[in-house]
Amino acid sequence: MTEHAFHILLASLWAVAIAGLAWYCMFVARQITYVTLADGRRQERRLPLLFRLLLPLAPNLAPVFDARAFEKIRKRLGRTITAAGFEDLITPTEFLSLRLILPLILGSAWCLLMMGVVPRWQGASAAKLGPLVYAIGPLWCFVYPALWLQQALTARHRSIQRALPFVLDILTLSVEAGMDFMTSLRRNTEQQKIDALNEELIRVVRMIQLGKTRRDALRDLSARVNLPDLRSVVNALVQADELGVSIGSILRIQSDQMRQRRFERAERLANEAPVKMLAPLMLFIFPSVFIVLLAPILVRVIQQGF
Repeated sequence: MTEHAFHILLASLWAVAIAGLAWYCMFVARQITYVTLADGRRQERRLPLLFRLLLPLAPNLAPVFDARAFEKIRKRLGRTITAAGFEDLITPTEFLSLRLILPLILGSAWCLLMMGVVPRWQGASAAKLGPLVYAIGPLWCFVYPALWLQQALTARHRSIQRALPFVLDILTLSVEAGMDFMTSLRRNTEQQKIDALNEELIRVVRMIQLGKTRRDALRDLSARVNLPDLRSVVNALVQADELGVSIGSILRIQSDQMRQRRFERAERLANEAPVKMLAPLMLFIFPSVFIVLLAPILVRVIQQGF
């Protein structure tokens, strides 16, 4: 085989590999995944594209992270994944495997790419920045899963915080109108749109229907979501159930408290806004204003002299 034919064959193999990789990425990107709620309804939910691309490789590392040494990490990670609402899509073992697979594959690809860029740099700073540039890719790939999980957990908690006062108002009106708590809770889950809080309430209703007591189902809800606002509501309902206090009055008090807390959070965010706007003002807006105002004057002074 001549050198020219070898180059053609090599280029063809690269083209086939890239085309296959592109097809696989498109197939995974268009794939729709669902989670099944406790009442049988399905809700569309997706993992990040990088996770879906590399998740088939996770079982290869499962024996490593299924070891007893990682038991505490798996339990803590499992609680976080459950609170974020992705327990049906990824397990703690798969998540730990992805944290190792991402740096190995994408981090190695980043290093290979930088091997063609860093040697072209010149100067003393190139030798100092070279190792840092090589390390950025693997480090980001290792940290990204944890950042994504924390962001997903924060977004889910924020959604529950926003929906909680409204749901408490509905339950309060239903109970004060003469409906018992479980019936009002079940009707609320059936009639309201599916969001993070409604998913958890559907699970509570299903647990009670399967024989678990209301107190235990509410305690499981508090432990599963791990949100202070929801925990305070659950504790109040459990205490009311134990002491025989009217559920309607407890719901009314908790509804008022949740509404007050939401107002306080809005005030706090409004007070933080000027501080957060200071950096963009100083770095972008003020320089632009000065350029627009002073540039014509400076040009005229330079052209005509002082």
